Amino acid sequence: MYILYGGDFTRAPLVQWVLEEGKVRYELRKIDILNGEHRSAEFLAINPAGLVPVLITPEGEALYEVAALMLCLAERHQLTELAPAVTDPDWGLFLSTVFHIAADIQSEMKRFHYPHRFSLRRDDDAGVQDLAKSTVLSRLKIMNTRLALRGPYVLGPRFSLADFYLSFWIAYLDRQMVCEQLPSIARLYELVRSRPSATPYIEETERAADAYAAMMKKHPGGVIA
Repeated sequence: MYILYGGDFTRAPLVQWVLEEGKVRYELRKIDILNGEHRSAEFLAINPAGLVPVLITPEGEALYEVAALMLCLAERHQLTELAPAVTDPDWGLFLSTVFHIAADIQSEMKRFHYPHRFSLRRDDDAGVQDLAKSTVLSRLKIMNTRLALRGPYVLGPRFSLADFYLSFWIAYLDRQMVCEQLPSIARLYELVRSRPSATPYIEETERAADAYAAMMKKHPGGVIA
């Protein structure tokens, strides 16, 4: 059985969703990152990088990086309805999109939500956040163009975990503004959000995003260390 270390305001729902979709047995252990449990000696003994989520495999390996966790689970458990097989013609586009989300969208979303980690002066936090948001929007515009040409999903008519991954970050950005400006992105988001298995995860992510934004307004110097 797998053990997943996750919790509120983490990317653990992405991994939970894959586990649930694949009917893979796991235990969820919550880490309170608001109170710094991810920096505790106990957690650092599990993952010295101090990153959440962490997935402990049945063999005892501690794995992290959410895109890798999703792909690992899909491949290991042959969840081809979520991720094309390596021999599938869609594999290249799927893999390209997942890495694009991880490297070019998720990385900027970290700057958006943790600007204090990327600035030397607190006065620069708002500028870091604004730049990150505009960068994510520019990359979503490119994705919107791709979806307009071959959507409604990343793989055309075929749903995959790449769509859920992208929707997770749309939920954590300014989703109303994004959906108003980018119609193909909006269509994908609503399709994913309406999937019975995805609905509770997307709705909870929306609530978490709103709560985190409210906390950031009260504590612009940083909510999570």
